[in-house]
Amino acid sequence: MPQTLNFQQVDVFSSAATEGNPLAVVYAADDVTDAQMAAFARWTNLSETTFLLRPTHPDADYRVRIFTTNRELPFAGHPTLGSCFVWLDNGGTAKTDEIVQECGVGLVRIRRNGSRLAFSAPPLLRSGPVEADVLHCIAAGLRMAPEHIVASQWVDNGPGWVAVMLESREELLAIRPDYQAFNGLNVGVIAPWTGPDAEADFEVRALISSDNGVEDPVTGSLNASLAQWLIGAGLAPSKYTARQGTVIGHRGRISIEQVGEQIWVGGDVQKCVEGSVTL
Repeated sequence: MPQTLNFQQVDVFSSAATEGNPLAVVYAADDVTDAQMAAFARWTNLSETTFLLRPTHPDADYRVRIFTTNRELPFAGHPTLGSCFVWLDNGGTAKTDEIVQECGVGLVRIRRNGSRLAFSAPPLLRSGPVEADVLHCIAAGLRMAPEHIVASQWVDNGPGWVAVMLESREELLAIRPDYQAFNGLNVGVIAPWTGPDAEADFEVRALISSDNGVEDPVTGSLNASLAQWLIGAGLAPSKYTARQGTVIGHRGRISIEQVGEQIWVGGDVQKCVEGSVTL
């Protein structure tokens, strides 16, 4: 039996609509089947679509399921902030000072500071040095000599990220990736942004090896895992900002802050579309 549900489309990690990363959020979706969720996510053709449900964990305020156009994810960053924004916008009230989201990786804490939301970076599922053959694939995919990569690390918190650091933002922006050469890797690339015109401390690119390869506009999960690596290794301060999406015409801005042992990943969310959908 078809059912009509409310949904919103929001823009995450931007102070101006259409400059961040879009997300479709369907709420009160407890009776939506897995097949319906997957079909709607394919139809939106966004990087992720989420569905808000009643929590199953006693400490959670809500539960979210996150779908790409071809699979369900246990966690993703911009869907976490965007889903929380929609939950709050539709009358959600947290049990404590922090909002607790239940998702595939477990419970994720979220803080609200005015219009800005920030999630606590989940534990890495894989970290450590990048193997030589993997680095060779990454260098080939970036179309650069391996010596241009000044640091590297596995930084997987769900989507399979492996990350490299370059010496300059100019090198990073000049990359025109060969996605086939990545051999299925999802590659995060970061470089410092220096000089008097710098609008952030770092520039980030997220290169995803889908069927045809795609660059993600602004990526919370990658920035979370990058922060865990860079701050832990002394390659970044405990508080910094990153820009992402420049090459593809976006102006995403991510705020990173370490408080104690916890890293918080924050950004603004804008409501762009509100309506209903029949599934």
